[in-house]
Amino acid sequence: MAEYGEWIRKGATLSDVTAKKEYGVSRNFIIEGIEAGKLEYREGSVWGNPYIRVLRQQLEEYISDRLGKKYLEKVKNQVEFKMVKKEISELKKKLMVLEVRKTQLEGFLSKCSSDKQSPK
Repeated sequence: MAEYGEWIRKGATLSDVTAKKEYGVSRNFIIEGIEAGKLEYREGSVWGNPYIRVLRQQLEEYISDRLGKKYLEKVKNQVEFKMVKKEISELKKKLMVLEVRKTQLEGFLSKCSSDKQSPK
């Protein structure tokens, strides 16, 4: 069973929709785990759409038992790979913007320094 406060710890829970995205498991797979007594859950609803919330640690253990540790490692690595690629892409975009701004500032500063050197 879950430790006290685990349900409110950031990142400790995930919805059935997020579980499908991150681990490739269906809602039915999660329901089977709940019925087998392997997963604790809480029900919720957002804008009238129901969802199931489960504990990440328990879900990972259940996936490992049912689908194997290699499957779990593979899926976790794929998710991390996507996140790293996304962050690299965002950093490249920021770098391009900063390079343009640097060039603009260099031009401005060189113009200002040449204005100071020329006598009036």
